[in-house]
Amino acid sequence: LRFDETKETEVVRHDGKRSDGYLEHIFKHAAKELFGMDVKEITYKTLKNKDFQEVTLEKDGETVLRFAAAYGFRNIQNMVLKLKKGKFLYHFVEVLACPGGCLNGKGQAQSEDGKPDKALLRQMEEVYTSIPVRLPETNVHVQRMYQDWLEGLDSKKVQETLHTKYSAENQTASSLDIKW
Repeated sequence: LRFDETKETEVVRHDGKRSDGYLEHIFKHAAKELFGMDVKEITYKTLKNKDFQEVTLEKDGETVLRFAAAYGFRNIQNMVLKLKKGKFLYHFVEVLACPGGCLNGKGQAQSEDGKPDKALLRQMEEVYTSIPVRLPETNVHVQRMYQDWLEGLDSKKVQETLHTKYSAENQTASSLDIKW
């Protein structure tokens, strides 16, 4: 498969209302694959501030998925500190450096004086949400890549190429410790 041979006839996007929608796509996919649940709408719960939000999935009265969106360095720093203390309960965290997400990033939706242009940001979000959603797994080019290059969905090549294994590391006296 050569990607320069493919011609897209339309612009499509992933799930989510803004540029930060990977959390939504992964949450819905995990709910379906792990728990057989079709999630149509996601509800974000704002925690300490508008740039740290949580999404949970409950099944039989138990929280089975807990995702978070952490935007801005203050929230990222707090997340890292909680991770170090072993008090971070999330299965997945979407991290974006810009408060408010990428569309609110430096040089994006700002007026001439460098302040956020809320009207322009709203307009950009409206344009983005008007683009049709196409799930990656329904893309014919992705399907061909799995079939032709990766030798099937559950092949050894898929495991080697697309999957990562994590393991705990023992801290040693000589290791560098990042102080936030």
